[in-house]
Amino acid sequence: MNDSHVLTAFLKKQVDFTAEDLQIILPYFKIIETKKKEILLSQGQISKYSYFVNKGCLRIFFINGEEKDITRYIAFENQFATALVSFITKEPAEENIQAIENCELFSISHEDFRQLLLEVPKWKDFYNIYLEKAYVNNLKRLMSFTALDAKERYSQLFRINPNIVRRLPNKIVASYLNISQETLSRVKSKVLK
Repeated sequence: MNDSHVLTAFLKKQVDFTAEDLQIILPYFKIIETKKKEILLSQGQISKYSYFVNKGCLRIFFINGEEKDITRYIAFENQFATALVSFITKEPAEENIQAIENCELFSISHEDFRQLLLEVPKWKDFYNIYLEKAYVNNLKRLMSFTALDAKERYSQLFRINPNIVRRLPNKIVASYLNISQETLSRVKSKVLK
């Protein structure tokens, strides 16, 4: 798994990094493997790492005041995941990061991520794109919760990110849509008709 060509291809797709840039960037990423259900970050800890998913799937979730598990973000292959607010502010995270499947990840520490901002000018462009995508993703999710009913949210999810519906258990899909598993079953039966 010490092959970083997937990470390299992803980075180059985002920003026109030179070969010299990549020679500086790639050594900052460490390879880790996780087991299914392993917790990488627990609520209350400071998010010290950002993860690029080479294989597998991560989810970022929190437990609300009613002890309900709410999934905020799911990262499959070729996506980054971190508890972004904690990663930026260095304050305790209000969410958890969990491997949903066995994973192969490239991790980069907060300090190394920041160091790259000093060493590689184009890393700032990458960081801006990363932040913009996170902002847009979160805003679209918030709008779907306020403007769409359960059936519309499920249909939108199936259209935009079918991997979530196809690869993940109903419990996590329901948590991501912020609906009960019973509601998800009803919605799926209506959509599949």
